[in-house]
Amino acid sequence: MSVPLTSLYIDGQYRPASDSSTYEVCNPYSQEIVGIAAAATSQDCKDAVEAAQRAYRSWDNTPLNTRREVFLKAAELIQEDKYKLKFGAALQEETAAVDFIVIFNIMVAVDWLRVYAGMALEYKSQTFPSINPGGHVVEVRKAKGVVFAIAPWNAPLILTLRAIGVPILCGNAVVLKCSEASPRSQAIVTELFKEAGLPDGVLNFISTSRTDAPTRVSEIITHPLVKVINFTGSDVVGKVIAAEAAKYLKPCVLELGGKSAVVVLEDADIERAARAITSSALAHSGQVCMSTERVIVSRKVAPALKSALAALFNRLRAGGPGSGSDLSALFREDSAAKVMDMIKDATEKGATLLAGDGTRDGAIVQPHLVADVTTDMWIWNRETFGPVVTVIEFDTVEEAIELANSTDYSLTSALWTQNINATLDVGSRIRASVVNVNGPTIHFEGTSVGMAGLGGATGYGHFDVDSFTDVKSLVIHPAMNLPYPFVG
Repeated sequence: MSVPLTSLYIDGQYRPASDSSTYEVCNPYSQEIVGIAAAATSQDCKDAVEAAQRAYRSWDNTPLNTRREVFLKAAELIQEDKYKLKFGAALQEETAAVDFIVIFNIMVAVDWLRVYAGMALEYKSQTFPSINPGGHVVEVRKAKGVVFAIAPWNAPLILTLRAIGVPILCGNAVVLKCSEASPRSQAIVTELFKEAGLPDGVLNFISTSRTDAPTRVSEIITHPLVKVINFTGSDVVGKVIAAEAAKYLKPCVLELGGKSAVVVLEDADIERAARAITSSALAHSGQVCMSTERVIVSRKVAPALKSALAALFNRLRAGGPGSGSDLSALFREDSAAKVMDMIKDATEKGATLLAGDGTRDGAIVQPHLVADVTTDMWIWNRETFGPVVTVIEFDTVEEAIELANSTDYSLTSALWTQNINATLDVGSRIRASVVNVNGPTIHFEGTSVGMAGLGGATGYGHFDVDSFTDVKSLVIHPAMNLPYPFVG
């Protein structure tokens, strides 16, 4: 039976790789081949960058209102059955996502497209008097040029839109590299924007095989026409990208992995806290950068919380689309194997399992709740990206804060307390971009669509207007004839 082919999209045209190379995309749950994707060559990447540069010259001069209308039109289109059905099928086939994840992607995508349209109001200039009497200074914003964007597979619609949204709204042109795991899911965005009226070349799409990806990414970063790189993904890959970009002094916007901590004080509503922790820990089988991974609980209420969590974790099951399961399989079998290795390391060092049995079935990992964890364990210090939560107990608030901050990751967090003073005191001292008080870690609100610059391990930059524009000063000197040094 034939499977769908995902092509490259360069300068408004869908096309195969220049050498016709492809790679297979497999469903992690069934292990069936569900797609074929073009494997971009060096020439394809060069063509994409050059097409973006040509488009940038005119797109940068397009009125902001015209750019805004493209995003509003895209928000309308993505709510049509045509896109809902197409995206839902691709996401379930490529990543084994359950129905909730499909609905969540579409719902958030509509909201974010409208937010991007509204960010046109942030594209402002300012003027002020010069230090020279009679002169003026005008600061104007200009797009940077070609932006290289890399978006992951776990929220392929939402995070692809974030990777390209603000850059395009600001007048840049984009070369988007998708995840090798979800090319069809992410390529739908090119179709969406083409129908919404985005000019050819403003958005270019490339897919690469897993083995070719490091080389292609390096080649694009190196290209002199590429001015900014944005990447969402693991901190390991993010550090490699940042190091490569630093060779050419190119700025990056990075949002990396998470190891979200939940601090539960002794006056917390334990039943509510357990429900929020379970929801944020197990959504998409823990394959979310904001997933709850560490629970830091007062020793006085730890037995009650652990009991409530164990009951919820043991009630939910992982599987795949069509299996009636609550949770999906992990996106690759080697990811599931890594999770099991982390759990095994913890139990060998004295941790106990309150849910889960430390085994997997291919890429399927059942919910695991790991107690009696210590800070020297691998599972405490590194992101699992699986349906796993660790529990550690504390005696004092100072100890809780120290435990919450003893991590390289700083994306989101949560604090459970009914004391307003503790909310302000403890919440302000937890090092995270967002502290959700009496709420789940998978939630954020702020001035831009994305974390406020503290993403993951050494993440930096913002998905906002400032990160994708330059502010230039036009200094208008006074009309009167002023003397100059040396020549009068």
